[in-house]
Amino acid sequence: MPEKFQTPRGFKDILPLEHNFFTLIKKVARHRFRQAGFLRISTSMLENLEVFARGIGADTDIVSKEMFYFESRSGKKMVLKPEGTAGVIRAFIEHGMQSWAQPVQLYYFEPHFRYERPQKGRFRQFWQCCAEVLGARDPLVDAQIIILAWKIIKDLKIADSVSLQINSLGSPADRAKFIDELHNFFEPRSRALCDDCRSRLQKNPLRILDCKNEDCQILVKTAPKLSNFLNDDSRKFYEQVLQFLTDLKVPFVENENLVRGLDYYCDTVFEFQTNSDGAQNAICGGGRYDGLCEILGGPATPAVGFAFGVERVIEEMKKKNISPPEKDFTQIFVACLGDVAQSECLKILSDLQDLGIHVRGAFGKSSMKSQLKTADRLGAQFCLILGDVEIREKNVILRNMENGEQENIPLDEVQKVIAEKFPPQKRDFYNLEI
Repeated sequence: MPEKFQTPRGFKDILPLEHNFFTLIKKVARHRFRQAGFLRISTSMLENLEVFARGIGADTDIVSKEMFYFESRSGKKMVLKPEGTAGVIRAFIEHGMQSWAQPVQLYYFEPHFRYERPQKGRFRQFWQCCAEVLGARDPLVDAQIIILAWKIIKDLKIADSVSLQINSLGSPADRAKFIDELHNFFEPRSRALCDDCRSRLQKNPLRILDCKNEDCQILVKTAPKLSNFLNDDSRKFYEQVLQFLTDLKVPFVENENLVRGLDYYCDTVFEFQTNSDGAQNAICGGGRYDGLCEILGGPATPAVGFAFGVERVIEEMKKKNISPPEKDFTQIFVACLGDVAQSECLKILSDLQDLGIHVRGAFGKSSMKSQLKTADRLGAQFCLILGDVEIREKNVILRNMENGEQENIPLDEVQKVIAEKFPPQKRDFYNLEI
């Protein structure tokens, strides 16, 4: 027997019904992005390893354990991109976007790849819907990006089960002092930490703060607080962000243990978390990353952004029984028998599609009974039936698939009759004006 192939572990096919969710999320987000003046970008799936090793941090879990890494034939170290921000900054530098009108506002909807243990809400190929604002350091911009994410969440009707968690990491200097203090605090207590946090203690003690292990959380409650290390400018910046959110009535919770997992973050960090249990409960996260452009060899460029985990958003929508609108339905099915009828069938299909009708036809040698059964399975509202006899008589049979009633209509009046049964608001039109 030939081998039965399946998708690799941690990957999955996106079937048509699941694509309805993807399409809805993309349309909702794209609408909000366009309203706010964002432009779409797509960066390469394949990047140089150093883009992430330098940008994200060599000691982060993503770089040290979670990248699909390989060498090209020329010996270059390449990776499938594990996240989007570093690639966008690389593109910003490479294409001279610092000369564009500032700030540069970009969005993207793309797959990313991480080699980690698959579990609920976590895949090795996963989709993110992201926004980046490059070239502006202003608490108003941070508030704007958070409000934009909040509007998308509300549009998707999951806002009542999501809370905005927010914190400030301060400047890189503030964070460095805090990390030293955390190391000094946890080092004599390391035996009480989980295995992962003992490793984090040496690489990035900040990650201990968001560990979900119960013993680690007990220690975290008595650990030093980052707010005590913020300089005056960072504290004022953070307070202004919170005030803007308050003014626009965006609910939030200050969470001093929120640190995010990437080294490039500074000042504002935030997550939209669901109320569901489990470690993977953030559906959107982001923050400010003012130094990343310089790290990657570009000019000093303040920046802030966010990323939605698309699969996690879909999971939350399913929990709330939110279904996307079904756009891939069949209004008319054209059944035909005979060579002459097939030619006319093709013309009818084309003409009705131009009218905005969702129409399908059966070709091949299937019997009429089989074709009508297919029309029924597709949920078609009406079926147009024509054979060589009907063509000679210049008639077509129109069958109501719900009650089985049939009527003969002149062949040259098919478009007119169907147009009467499906007024413009029930048709599918798209403005293709350039």
